[in-house]
Amino acid sequence: MRPLGFLFFLLFLACARPVKIEDTRHLNGYWKINKVTFPDNSTRDYELSSTLDYIEIEEGKGFRKKVQPSLDGTFDTSDDAIPFQVIDRHEDIYLVYSNSSGSWQELLLHVAQDAFAVRNEEGIIYEYARYKPITLQDE
Repeated sequence: MRPLGFLFFLLFLACARPVKIEDTRHLNGYWKINKVTFPDNSTRDYELSSTLDYIEIEEGKGFRKKVQPSLDGTFDTSDDAIPFQVIDRHEDIYLVYSNSSGSWQELLLHVAQDAFAVRNEEGIIYEYARYKPITLQDE
C-alpha cells in the first residue's frame, strides 16, 4: 500500500500549482516532520518526535533551527540556527543553506498554511505539518 500512497503523493505534487516565492511566507513558524520518502520509494513515518524545526523568513533570507517543545508551552533551543536564502530558479523555489559544515539546497515541492514538502540533493523528500501544541485542560 505504501507505493500506492507515494504515487498519490507524486500525483498531488504534479497537479498542484507551482510554488511561488510569496508562498514561502507560510514557512514561518514551528513544524514537525511527518514522513520521509527515500529515492527507492521506501518511507519512514514520524508519528512522534521530540524535536521540531523552527523556520523564520524575511525578505528572501531566513534561518532554520531545531527546538524542543516543553509542557509549559515554551521551547528549548540552542544556538544552532542554519541560515538560508530563498532562490527562484526557472520557476522552482529553493532553500539554499550555508554554514561552517558546507552548503546544500532543498527544492520546495509544496507549501501551504499547514504543510510543506522539500526534496534534497540526494532525492529524499521530507514532508512537514505545522506544529499544534498539545493543551492540557483543567477539570
